Amino acid sequence: MEIIVKGKKVIYEDVGQGAPIVLLHGWGSESRFFAPIMNALKDRYRLIAPNFPGCGGSEIMDSPWTLADYEDFVLEFLNKLEIKDPVMMGHSHGGRVTLSLCAKGKVNPKKIVLLDSAGLIPKKTAKQKFRAKSFKAIKWFLTLPVIKNFSAGLLEKARKYYGSADYNAAPPVLRKTLVSLVNTDLRDILPNIKASTLLIWGENDTATPLADAKIIESLISDAGLCVIKGAGHFAFAEAPAQTIAILKSFLG
Repeated sequence: MEIIVKGKKVIYEDVGQGAPIVLLHGWGSESRFFAPIMNALKDRYRLIAPNFPGCGGSEIMDSPWTLADYEDFVLEFLNKLEIKDPVMMGHSHGGRVTLSLCAKGKVNPKKIVLLDSAGLIPKKTAKQKFRAKSFKAIKWFLTLPVIKNFSAGLLEKARKYYGSADYNAAPPVLRKTLVSLVNTDLRDILPNIKASTLLIWGENDTATPLADAKIIESLISDAGLCVIKGAGHFAFAEAPAQTIAILKSFLG
């Protein structure tokens, strides 16, 4: 299905009937990854999954976005489809957007599901700190007035070498967006969330570590954590049967 949100064409999935569940996908991902969950729940619920700009066929934004822009996107999307107070389910970046919307009272669901959610700035390892400092030093040198006219190619090579896979795979507007997002930490506002919150996490998630899940769980008054053994950042896709069983129990 298609809809115009914030002036851009947005592709989304809308299946089933019943109480609404809105699913927000992760960074660089798309709504189709939720297919097993949507197929399993569509007999009881209406499941709506938009593709964020630049993902899953949705048009890309013209300039970099902040987390607030993603919040506005979701709110406009919900308003246009006349969806009120749905269950919110978010993976990774979609979880970040969900947490921010709910903590700020912009959406007031009775239940929230977080799938390997982003939202905290995790502690960097010594290696990560070294790489970050190295890139900053190289960038400073290559952008000096005498050198910058000749260093564009070298700077791009440095970005590819030191940048994450998500960063390197993204076009420029999304690269700048990603930098803004990963430097946003929501822990100070998470205690505002009063909705029952289920966290489903991969034991071996390295993108949003299990330690982050335990922090989020501790900050939300009515929260519980389920850990998928041996799974990584896409635990819900790696163990769909287990995830669906947990969801059915939580949703009732």
